[in-house]
Amino acid sequence: MDLVRHLRYFVAVAEELHFGNAAIRLGMAQPPLSQRIKRLEEELGVRLFDRSARQVRLTEAGRLLLGEAREIVARVERLHELARGGAGTVLRVGVPPDLGAAVIAALIAGFREDHPEVRLAPAETWTADQVTALAEGAIDVGIVRHPVTAPGLHLGQVLARRHGVLLAEDDPLADAAEVHLADLAGRELLMPPREGEPGLHAEVLAECRRHGYVPPQVHEGAGLGLVLAGAAVAFGPRQEQPGLAWRPLLGSPITGRVSTAWRTGTAEVAAFAELAVRILKERAGMVDEGAGGPAGTARRVSRRPGVLA
Repeated sequence: MDLVRHLRYFVAVAEELHFGNAAIRLGMAQPPLSQRIKRLEEELGVRLFDRSARQVRLTEAGRLLLGEAREIVARVERLHELARGGAGTVLRVGVPPDLGAAVIAALIAGFREDHPEVRLAPAETWTADQVTALAEGAIDVGIVRHPVTAPGLHLGQVLARRHGVLLAEDDPLADAAEVHLADLAGRELLMPPREGEPGLHAEVLAECRRHGYVPPQVHEGAGLGLVLAGAAVAFGPRQEQPGLAWRPLLGSPITGRVSTAWRTGTAEVAAFAELAVRILKERAGMVDEGAGGPAGTARRVSRRPGVLA
């Protein structure tokens, strides 16, 4: 068994918490993906997922394995990168799994154009895992969601984007000009994993309750398969996709906020932080909200030009 490949499959399913969405992300059919996860469970002698007709959840063994699996996959990819490209400078970057392929591609292309001597190595991972990876030195800089608790880390300029509601195109609310949160009563909600985005979960669900919407069930994952199937709704920016409808929320009660984060400032980190602000504004429709720094304090700037401390 190719253990690294199977761990890569495991990480995709663990981040999506949906076998169909993970299969799409990996570019493969769902049945062989399910078979390979089963083979990995047999090899390790543990059950990694609790599966039901409506939801997939990590078991305790799965949660313990996830961090190690990500690290193993990242290290193997790093070895391949070094073998292909020599010992040049690599900037390891964490990005949210649902940031969008076009935005990630623009970050890579923009950084390559400005700094051809440095190769950007993005890894898709949620905020909580990025904070851990930054603290451990496994990545150099990340794009994290707010609110975020990050003692000892520096936070870049905070950008914001108002979110609407994503619905199946045949949902009756798709005919409305705008939707009040209370109108979503009875509909289940799809959100990124609570363990990966604890601050986002708490903030969004509190705002939903404040406006009269208490989802009967909260699903976790990055793909929109449940929304397209009419089994759940989700919050996010406007997007066009067959079978999907986006409607603004009355009063814009839900806002997505992100910033870069790093532990040690270098010229490469500073360059990425500056580029990320530009790309997120141009490609993701985000706008300035303010500037941050080490969590709870002002941003510190090194005396070396262009280097964030």
